[in-house]
Amino acid sequence: MNLSVLGLNHKTAPVEIREKFSADKNSLHRAFEKLEEYDGLNEVVILSTCNRTEIYSVTADFCEKSAKNFMTDLIGADAEKYFYEYTGEDCIRHLLEVSAGLDSLVLGEGQILSQVKDAYSVAKNSGATDTILNTLFHKAIASGKNVRTETKISYNSVSVASAAVELAAKKIGGLKNLNALIFGAGKMALLTAKYLQVHGVKKIFVANRHFSRAEEMAEKIGGEPVQWEDALKIADDVEVIITSTGAPHYVVKPEPTKKLMERRDGREIFFIDIAVPRDVDPEVGKIPGITLYNIDDLEAVVESHIQARKEEAEAAKKIIAEDVAAIKERFKYLKFQPLMANLSERAEKIREREVRRISHKLPNLTEEERRTMDNMTKMIVRKLLRMPMMRLNASAGTNREKFFTDAMRALFAE
Repeated sequence: MNLSVLGLNHKTAPVEIREKFSADKNSLHRAFEKLEEYDGLNEVVILSTCNRTEIYSVTADFCEKSAKNFMTDLIGADAEKYFYEYTGEDCIRHLLEVSAGLDSLVLGEGQILSQVKDAYSVAKNSGATDTILNTLFHKAIASGKNVRTETKISYNSVSVASAAVELAAKKIGGLKNLNALIFGAGKMALLTAKYLQVHGVKKIFVANRHFSRAEEMAEKIGGEPVQWEDALKIADDVEVIITSTGAPHYVVKPEPTKKLMERRDGREIFFIDIAVPRDVDPEVGKIPGITLYNIDDLEAVVESHIQARKEEAEAAKKIIAEDVAAIKERFKYLKFQPLMANLSERAEKIREREVRRISHKLPNLTEEERRTMDNMTKMIVRKLLRMPMMRLNASAGTNREKFFTDAMRALFAE
């Protein structure tokens, strides 16, 4: 069996590539329904965020390309030159670093841990995981929590939302008493709104396809909800527009934006698109008076904050190294579980059969005596198997492992 992760992220692929591989929950459910079509692809978890799409898999030895085919078919795109792949221990370490926020665009960011939890939950509920990935993801989630508890890596950390607002403030020369429009009403949009308020923005308009969600978010921040189709129509007096929706296509297009700029008589407007897939058509950035940035343009802002957390990252790596070792130790014994389970099951069937036979010969036994006989025979079986099981476990990872595995199978005809 092979444990591996295949993926691409903000380090290996620009946003125009990453957005092609972005997968929502509906597409993940559909993909998991087709999992049996891929030979030897036994377990799968798909992690898809604005900065990464990764497939964690357990495959049979003869199916090295199954995960790659699954990923390509899932997205309907092929960008193999942007992929990275880690196997075994490197895969374990990578997931733990992802969960801890060490592999994020924003070092130490907290949102990734909940995204890892969600990805695992979707896969598990779809029946796509088993012992290996269940063990790995439980430990990775616990490790991510542990890193945040025992280090200060997430203290005062810049987020994608705060970086977007900081970039806007830097480019415009401050946001105090300006107006802003936000497309989207999810967690990221709400965070963005709060950072805009910290920077002194006077009024925030909120647009969402579901007007009730726009109303809900506007109430939380003291903003004003606007109908989705009217968003750009009310942007005449807006200086900053930040987009953060989950739409699979552009929601801000050139023609309506040109009309907006005509009404503004040349007054500049600043767009920041932090969605993946992107919300703003790149052609919008070519319209005179418009400055457009996407999520990849936040890197300079993030870099200016990173030094303060590098020491904490080193402390986090020590915690992760210990957790990687613990998972490896656990995995050493998991490979024996099917063998030991089969032996225990076979011994139990023999015990039950013999108990039934003797019970027929002793019809006058009381219920208490039957329970005593049942417990005694269970204990005999347990004690007989205890030493062979201990020897088998002790051989894990040593040059005696194959010898004991073969011996157990031969002696017990497994």
